[in-house]
Amino acid sequence: MTRADVLITVGELAELLAAGRPVTLLDVRWQLAQPDGRDDYAAGHLPGAVYVSLEDELSDHTVTGRGRHPLPSGAAVQAAARRWGVRDGVPTVVYDDWNRAGSARAWWVLTAAGVADVRILDGGLAAWTAAGGALEAGAVTASPGDVTVLHDDLYRGALPTLTAGEVATFDGVLLDSRAPERFRGEVEPVDPVAGHIPGAENVPSTALLTADGTFRPAADLAGVLDRVRGGDAGVYCGSGVTAAVVVAALRAGGVQTRLFPGSWSQWCADPVRPVATGD
Repeated sequence: MTRADVLITVGELAELLAAGRPVTLLDVRWQLAQPDGRDDYAAGHLPGAVYVSLEDELSDHTVTGRGRHPLPSGAAVQAAARRWGVRDGVPTVVYDDWNRAGSARAWWVLTAAGVADVRILDGGLAAWTAAGGALEAGAVTASPGDVTVLHDDLYRGALPTLTAGEVATFDGVLLDSRAPERFRGEVEPVDPVAGHIPGAENVPSTALLTADGTFRPAADLAGVLDRVRGGDAGVYCGSGVTAAVVVAALRAGGVQTRLFPGSWSQWCADPVRPVATGD
């Protein structure tokens, strides 16, 4: 998989839209401190974009024991994607306004479910507006889509994953995509235990983005890519959201890694599991 399979630039998207090519646009605004992006979406979004709730539609909170953002079932993804207007044979572009977290989660969930041609808008909403792209206000109700997903269990879907049990015996490279102070256990604003999984290496998701929020080119990621290329590698964060940014960035660089969807929130919920602090 190449960079063009994972990402789309603002210029490329603008060309598609100007040519009248069908594209399904999904606005996945989500922030750790403000998980509901519906009001911001309504105030201004890409023309025709449908709002997607990461909390309600890209997670299944009826599932217990699998972290703060458990994966939805494929059936739930299909029903939601059809509500959003996702269609077989029509590209889907996902975007957000915060560190590519929401869009990467949507990219991962849809791709894992077997939806083809899903790409992240590189640079997100800020890149679109910086290029002079128009916005429209209010909610959009899409015409129902017809997409069919291929996998009901996303742990056994089109993208590789790790379970907590597999992480416990994992002998590959394990990357922790949280902020360094959370990795070291100096602070923990969300979960009840501070620290990281023993043996993990800290690669913050934001380090794989430029200052303007675009994904760094593969040449800038040579150290990380070389570290994980050719072997088994996994990625986790707090609850499986920002880790998807790292998975997407490395995938754009030609390297496949496994997402631990339950991440730290699942790991630290079991008092038997070991916890490390410091670097």
